Amino acid sequence: MTRIRFIDSVRRLVPQAWPVLVGQLAVMMFSTVDTLMMGRVGPQDLAGLAVGSAAYVSIFVGLMGVVLAVGPIAGRQYGADDLPGSGRSFVQAQWLALLLCVPGSLALWFPDPFIWLAQLDATQAAKVRAYTRPEAFALPAALLFAAFRGFSTSVSRPKAVMAVQLGGLAAKVPLNALLVFGWGPLPAMGVGGCGWATAIAMTAHALAAQALLRRDGFYRPFRIPHLWQTRPHWVELVSLVRLGLPMGGSILVEVTGFTFMAFFIARLGATPVAGHQIAVNLVAMMFMIALALATAAGTLVAQHLGAGDKRAARTVGRHAMVLAALVAASVGAVVALARESIVGLYTANTATAAAALPLLVWVWFFHLGDALQTVAAYVLRAYQVATLPMVIYVVALWGLGIGGGYLLAFGAHGAGAVGFWQAATAGLLTAALLLGLLLRQVFEENRESAP
Repeated sequence: MTRIRFIDSVRRLVPQAWPVLVGQLAVMMFSTVDTLMMGRVGPQDLAGLAVGSAAYVSIFVGLMGVVLAVGPIAGRQYGADDLPGSGRSFVQAQWLALLLCVPGSLALWFPDPFIWLAQLDATQAAKVRAYTRPEAFALPAALLFAAFRGFSTSVSRPKAVMAVQLGGLAAKVPLNALLVFGWGPLPAMGVGGCGWATAIAMTAHALAAQALLRRDGFYRPFRIPHLWQTRPHWVELVSLVRLGLPMGGSILVEVTGFTFMAFFIARLGATPVAGHQIAVNLVAMMFMIALALATAAGTLVAQHLGAGDKRAARTVGRHAMVLAALVAASVGAVVALARESIVGLYTANTATAAAALPLLVWVWFFHLGDALQTVAAYVLRAYQVATLPMVIYVVALWGLGIGGGYLLAFGAHGAGAVGFWQAATAGLLTAALLLGLLLRQVFEENRESAP
């Protein structure tokens, strides 16, 4: 059996990863465009965006994680050359997305728990609602597109997803400017304009994905019917939910361990949370690199497992972890050293810049831990190991990250926003270590017998 070298794994991971990176950066630019424009409107709108977007991300990402269970399942079916089976899994993932959007949209329409958590005054609470209520209309389209993304990536078609995401960004930028700042008879909507621009762009995403499924010949062998020609298949839905719930729980804990920082930091005032929003947006853009690599690794590992090649699955998974460490350390170093110039691109407000700069000192280590735990988690999901990682996330990211951050920020020493970032960094590094050890154990349990 031919030994797979590190460079061979890189050559296979990169073609899978770069379209995911470009596409996810396009989606991430939605938030970047919002942040840049709100930075020009004022700290109050930027603070409303920070809390509103944290609420949306907390809801969307948790539900998206359940829908993305289609990836490991369809990937294994694709590796086993069961293309119609992959198509059936995708159809059921779309039904699951529609079922999940009902509670999610209600939570976005009534964001009062998030407003209470952030302890906002009436003015800021109104700005949060102005952002989240349009997002309630965006959520069904976003979840349907998540099903398309998970399926297409698992069958090695990430460029189709990338094309749709780039088109959405092209629509988002002018829509944002028009709705945020107003034009002619159209009044300026501020942070609410960001929400409506995202809702329109996400609806366009979902419609474009459905058009691709009909027009791209690549999808024909999967025999995917129109959604309205099908009905929920409860056995397959249960299979998706069984894997998707711990996946969604893990992603929810991971993201809320990050987004809940915004709710607590908002208690410190508009300027600290505005500085935090800049740091959040920057580190989220960096995370897209790790996410792209993790998605590529999970795809290849699932396909190898479906084809019965355990050795190749194990080798590619290990090489992905090494590559993630090298890339994250390099990117983190560049951002940490150039942080003053980078913050200057976001805001000309000296108080907001001063609030952001100390947070970026921690970016280097934060990003390293984030990258390693993400790749490990995605490879584990390819092995359909999702429950224990969720427990690890709860302990490391909620317990150490949020709990420790609260004590540092509001405790005797009053470290403020920096305290949350210190604790979050420690939590991510701990999660990376524990998930890495779990992945090593899974590799050992899935060794092929010697010939």
